[in-house]
Amino acid sequence: MRTVITFGTFDVLHIGHINILQRAKAYGDRLVVGVSSDALNFSKKKRNPVYPEFERTSIIAALNCVDEVFIEESLELKADYIKKYKADILIMGNDWEGKFDVYKNICEVRYLPRTEGISTSELIAMIKKYN
Repeated sequence: MRTVITFGTFDVLHIGHINILQRAKAYGDRLVVGVSSDALNFSKKKRNPVYPEFERTSIIAALNCVDEVFIEESLELKADYIKKYKADILIMGNDWEGKFDVYKNICEVRYLPRTEGISTSELIAMIKKYN
């Protein structure tokens, strides 16, 4: 059994999220998703997510392509998460190209193209503009 792991905030779920998760699942038999905790998201983006971590993990867990979900508490623990879930391959969007190559000593690392024309940040900005 080949296990794929990926990470993200997955706030304001959109087609880009669905596309990368479905494509990630195609690389293995089991897809494990680390969803950034609220605190981790704030430390990375300097804003709170729209949906709290419990709701984001529930939404991601409900997707057919996802087999297991956990809360990612720290970027520094990525290697530990990869080992804990016995991941054979780490998949990330190509906006992170090269940033996770450090994990190539414990699993395969691939960067998949993002879906053009959509991002959570752009959606949030658009929603704020019309409120």
